[in-house]
Amino acid sequence: MSANSSIILVVEDDAIVRMLIVDVLEELEFKVLEADGCEQALDFLNDEDQHIDLMMTDVGLPVMDGRELAAQARMLRHDLPVLFASGYAESIEVPEGMHVIGKPFSIDQLRDKVKSILE
Repeated sequence: MSANSSIILVVEDDAIVRMLIVDVLEELEFKVLEADGCEQALDFLNDEDQHIDLMMTDVGLPVMDGRELAAQARMLRHDLPVLFASGYAESIEVPEGMHVIGKPFSIDQLRDKVKSILE
């Protein structure tokens, strides 16, 4: 799948971090949906007409953490790949089909990780 046809849902409650991730992904020619938290992410995930190839989520979200969001996302979209972004990446256990990238990450690390997941 080419980058410009892939849609990534970015879930990040910190507006500046979300903006930076979205800008990088758009520069890499991905289409990006932005959610500032779990409620907005679930709106996208519940919309059956909205195609999503990958959900990238912060682990430390308010209300429900990224792992709980991923579990709900997988109930709605069974094969959806999930990429967790965390400052504590080495301590996160992830189920099959889910991945982790440590914060802070470089543009190259993000690009390589996303492309490897989508291939």
